Amino acid sequence: MLITLKELARFIDHTLLRPEATEKDVVALCDEARKFGFAAVCVNPCYVGLAYRELKQARVSVCSVIGFPLGAAEPAVKAAEAAAAVRAGASEIDVVMNIGFLKSGLSGQVRADLDGVVTAARHEREKVIVKVILETCLLSNDEKVLASQITVAAGADYVKTSTGFGEGGALASDVRLLRNSVGPEFGVKASGGISDLASVLSMLKEGADRIGTSSGVKIIKEFRNQIGI
Repeated sequence: MLITLKELARFIDHTLLRPEATEKDVVALCDEARKFGFAAVCVNPCYVGLAYRELKQARVSVCSVIGFPLGAAEPAVKAAEAAAAVRAGASEIDVVMNIGFLKSGLSGQVRADLDGVVTAARHEREKVIVKVILETCLLSNDEKVLASQITVAAGADYVKTSTGFGEGGALASDVRLLRNSVGPEFGVKASGGISDLASVLSMLKEGADRIGTSSGVKIIKEFRNQIGI
């Protein structure tokens, strides 16, 4: 796959969601994102304001996670969390689908949960990007397809493979399945265990157009070494 260094960087959401992450860690994350030209930083809700202040003058979005990592909070709580994150400066949110509802056959409740998050976020900022995390390692292929269809119907912008906290991470085969499920115009984000250039290129080849990883700097350096700069 032919790609430039700048293009590679713009696929990456530079991610720091560890529970022990400090303010100093978040500032360093933002510095790296600015330096390497990543698409976004992805941080826990308590650090959205800090990340926004650090990146106010940069071409890097601030993303936060909602209902993370289980997706099992009350719908009203998830909606309020999304609204608060956008008010604090997030222009992208990654919300975890209620997996238990999905596996219980409660498609209507899954849709209503996501509708509430999308509505609350866009009430605060009309063009906020919403990505829905499916945790694909817990789903059958039929459930992945259904989850993708619900995500599209809810008016989100991306379907996303994993939280990175589940039993497994992103698989190229899942990216291919999600891409086929949502069509060519909808976003697909691969995340969870992506830590090297080969994995990134594999995900992009199968149809991902955003990569969530905490190894963004390592991946960029690997690419530079490969092309000799």
